[in-house]
Amino acid sequence: MSSIGIPGLVLTLIPLLVPIALIVFLLIWIYQIKVSNDVQVKQNQKIIDLLEKLNRK
Repeated sequence: MSSIGIPGLVLTLIPLLVPIALIVFLLIWIYQIKVSNDVQVKQNQKIIDLLEKLNRK
């Protein structure tokens, strides 16, 4: 068993690290979508405010 060495260790760790990397990637992606959504909501509110102001004139 000790003759397997580093390549064997790497091949053993890859299947364990891939799901963790995918989960981290998905969490980052979801966070970026949330931040983008928050910015879009603020922009939409500004547009609504400007349209209401324009409508009152």
